[in-house]
Amino acid sequence: MAKRDGCPICGKPTQDEFKPFCGRGCKDRDLLQWLGEGYRVPGERVDPNAQSGLDTGRDAD
Repeated sequence: MAKRDGCPICGKPTQDEFKPFCGRGCKDRDLLQWLGEGYRVPGERVDPNAQSGLDTGRDAD
């Protein structure tokens, strides 16, 4: 894996306290991307009401 030389958000030099980011702003921006589902893997849309056929771990009635 290649080593990055800067903040993955803005490219500025990193600070040890916020590694791999340059500061709190970029660290928080990255967290908001995760929380807001900004980082997603493309795939087929799934109907949440459809039965998936997978065991949910609940006992059947």
